[in-house]
Amino acid sequence: MDARPDERASARRHLEALATTPRPAGGADEARARAYCADTLAGAGLAVAEEPFSYSELPGRVATPLLGALSGALFAAVGHFGWRDAPGLVLILLLAGAAILGAASWWVARFGVLALPWRRATSTNLVATRGNPSMWLVAHLDSKSQPMAILVRAIGVMGLIATGLTAVVVGALQLWGYDVRWMWPGITGIGVLSSLPVAASVVRARSPGALDDASGVATVLMVAQSLPPQLALGVVLTSAEELGLAGARAWVRGRGASHAINVDGIDDEGALRLTWTRRRPAALLDVLTRRAGDAGVPSRAGRLLPGALLDGVALADAGWQVVTVSRGTLRTVARIHTPGDSLEHLSGEGVVVTASIICAAIAAGG
Repeated sequence: MDARPDERASARRHLEALATTPRPAGGADEARARAYCADTLAGAGLAVAEEPFSYSELPGRVATPLLGALSGALFAAVGHFGWRDAPGLVLILLLAGAAILGAASWWVARFGVLALPWRRATSTNLVATRGNPSMWLVAHLDSKSQPMAILVRAIGVMGLIATGLTAVVVGALQLWGYDVRWMWPGITGIGVLSSLPVAASVVRARSPGALDDASGVATVLMVAQSLPPQLALGVVLTSAEELGLAGARAWVRGRGASHAINVDGIDDEGALRLTWTRRRPAALLDVLTRRAGDAGVPSRAGRLLPGALLDGVALADAGWQVVTVSRGTLRTVARIHTPGDSLEHLSGEGVVVTASIICAAIAAGG
């Protein structure tokens, strides 16, 4: 389906109101974007409230670079001991390092972002409701940039995982007496190289965040404006998603589980991507897939890649049935978290089409 000119113009107005400047969590530009959304949602007949929360910026700013640096150091140590023909120590380092880093990452992501006492900050979620909603729409208002595009970081993470598994196999073969010592320099080099884009993922504020996630917010606004007024609906526009999902984790804490569609990254081209984590939300996936097919938009469904941080993860951790809706190509992913994530790449076409699919899914009882 193609968007009508008036629909595309409306989507473009939302994008221009949201993504003319970067929107770091808790800043004045994010507050201006939140005020625009509050006026728009109130105009659509929803009761709007701001919900402040407190969190630690430390995990969002430090955890990923620290993980990259520690992973590089671990591969350097593993390569050293492998070359010195100490495979038992290699396996101990790999397994203990993976266990410690994994457990620490899990705790920091699930609890530390709200509980840690260092680098405390405050920000605000925008919550809007009509009736008694059983379906919530979620998108995040804040933006960030990093020296490395998210695609490069993802390649680095996959490289670390693949190299770590290879190192375990090589260490086991060496322990069993095979002559594989010659492989350790290559394993070390690839491991350290893969760690560099992860270690370089420091948080900055140089991206207008048009795709990530002004496009998602604009989609949510258009859904709220388009649904029949008798339909109950809930909307949460979170802050500090880019700093450890702090806003979503603060908002969902203490709430009963429900259903949600998280909208994060809607480009004008590419297939609709439906992702989930934890329990598979079969009913939501089915209705969204069918409505995308009705609109002539190709869709793909699959589990969220390990390590990916989206607001839907925070909701799923709290027992919610949630699908994250994205749209784009590899070129789309290459723009995320860079200054190139700007309005010049978005016409609003994808926002309109995706909003219509979500509207149809909610109206059908999704």
